[in-house]
Amino acid sequence: MKKMLLLVVSLTAISAVCAAVLAYVNEITKGPISEMEVKQEQAAVKAVLPHGTEKVEASDGFYVGTDASGKVVGYAARGADGDGYGGDIVLMVGFQADKKTVVCYKTLSASETPGLGMNMKSDEFSSQFSGKDGSSLRVKKDGGDIEAITSATITSRAVCRAIADAQKKLR
Repeated sequence: MKKMLLLVVSLTAISAVCAAVLAYVNEITKGPISEMEVKQEQAAVKAVLPHGTEKVEASDGFYVGTDASGKVVGYAARGADGDGYGGDIVLMVGFQADKKTVVCYKTLSASETPGLGMNMKSDEFSSQFSGKDGSSLRVKKDGGDIEAITSATITSRAVCRAIADAQKKLR
């Protein structure tokens, strides 16, 4: 009995020390991680806005890109879908000034299968979306005109839905 009590106390102490170390590391890394995410989003916004964008301003849930004269040339919005093969897919999507036509997208986060679903980042797949209405995107299996990634139809559908989600934020 005494031996068991000693084991319980030892394991409790070790667990408490481990928890304290993890909490400390979390506190130290929280700021840098947050800064990195903000920089990643800002870079994605600049990358997805149409050519000719000189100035970017944050609006209510999206970004507005204007040219040197102040004329709106495009928009960028974050779109997400929780039904990717590996979970959530979060994109930054650029749209022309008409708020419908997709310019391109950049992946902010995704946990898809390497070599399959992560091909959503490839130019071959992502270039299919350029010039299309973001609200009507579907893969060919569903009657649309987007060629799904081979063996990653779930991911391809999730990308279409994430783009539609981004477009809804512009209304």
